[in-house]
Amino acid sequence: MQNTRQKFGEQGESLAVWFLKKKGYKILEQNYRTKLGEIDIIAREKKTIVFVEVKSRKSIRYGNPKWAVTAKKQRTISMVALTYLKATKQSDSRARFDVVAITSNLDEPQIEIVKNAFELAYP
Repeated sequence: MQNTRQKFGEQGESLAVWFLKKKGYKILEQNYRTKLGEIDIIAREKKTIVFVEVKSRKSIRYGNPKWAVTAKKQRTISMVALTYLKATKQSDSRARFDVVAITSNLDEPQIEIVKNAFELAYP
């Protein structure tokens, strides 16, 4: 059974998928998991594979959610992305890391895509 926080996160990811599709991204994977970690969304935009981290907050009380992707999280996403590219035999593909930041206060949710949010990060 999911708690409120998990449901909120899942709703944020669903909203991000909808928004990315609307912007022309083709969704390849959701919640891609390995023993190293997880990537929320893997998509394709034109000829680029995009690894997307979704961050949702109910308000900006603790800052914009786009700033919540820490260096540690970037390293984890990078390692999982490399694993995905190798497993799918796409190591030579162009790839980037985006963040979808969602702030859903009482009004309509504010959604922002930060393209090239960070570079490939090694431990």
